[in-house]
Amino acid sequence: AIADYLFRDLPYRLSSEDVYITQGCRSAIEVALTCLSRPGANILLPRPGFPRYEYYASFCHLETRYYDLLPEKSWEVDLEAVEALADDNTVALVIINPGNPCSNVFTYQHPQNVAKTAKKLTVPAIADEVYGHLAFGNNPFLPMGVFGSALPVITLRSISKRWTVPGWRLGWLVTTDFTGSLIQSRDTFSNVVLICNLLLMYEGAIPNIIEKTPEEFFSRIIDTLKRASEICYGRIKEIPCLSCPVKPESSFFMIVKLNLSLLEDIADDTDFCLKLAKEESVITLPALTMGLKNWIRITFGTEIPFLEDGLERIKAFCVRHAKVQLA
Repeated sequence: AIADYLFRDLPYRLSSEDVYITQGCRSAIEVALTCLSRPGANILLPRPGFPRYEYYASFCHLETRYYDLLPEKSWEVDLEAVEALADDNTVALVIINPGNPCSNVFTYQHPQNVAKTAKKLTVPAIADEVYGHLAFGNNPFLPMGVFGSALPVITLRSISKRWTVPGWRLGWLVTTDFTGSLIQSRDTFSNVVLICNLLLMYEGAIPNIIEKTPEEFFSRIIDTLKRASEICYGRIKEIPCLSCPVKPESSFFMIVKLNLSLLEDIADDTDFCLKLAKEESVITLPALTMGLKNWIRITFGTEIPFLEDGLERIKAFCVRHAKVQLA
């Protein structure tokens, strides 16, 4: 059922043997990195990015090398940095699209350029697409697997985001490998113990969820997220010490830059988030945890009244901590 579902977006058909069921997308990350690891190997990770990759890479004794995402180019991959970082011991290039935490969606041309670079370097791509089909901006979501005939692609997804059921913990890892370079890793995938949500495996639950969920369900979610993102983006623009270089196009998050020169008694992003939580009971995430200093991540994946209240509290906090402007 999952192979047939993914075939809708790809120029070739997948078989059930290409799909490995996991306990959510985090489990898929762990399995992929475990099976690709070997002594002396390294992996290329985006900055900012999802911290779990760094954790699992450390567990697997993989060296982590970071390439930057460029805010001035809608968080595109710095391809020159990728080429400079890769070597004969590089086992994978991680691509997160739609972006987390940047909420961007790559244009068609950019994933194509990423694929060309990875092919040139003979490096497989790990395509984290957990927010696939939660795009509501101008750029439609394009799976990295579309370029699977040019390079090996390992795609990671789950049902948690698109179907809004994060607690059900069911994801999948899909291999596309026309070159045959992942054969050994594919064999290893099969030998890893995968603890899945067995309740969803019985009585055809997953085929029913995938095949029978009405499109109106997805449209309603997209419309809600788009409206919330526009409210969040608009309110952030009203706060002088905060800026968002790219309007959110996907997911539930936006990443916001702090202008500390306009704030009093705020040392960095961590200090900002701690004081905001203490003074206003609003929880944001310091982007330092994702490799970017003096940015914060805000979620707009909540009910509109709560979102508006939270944004008002953030504004009040920033006004209270603003430096006094001398005449």
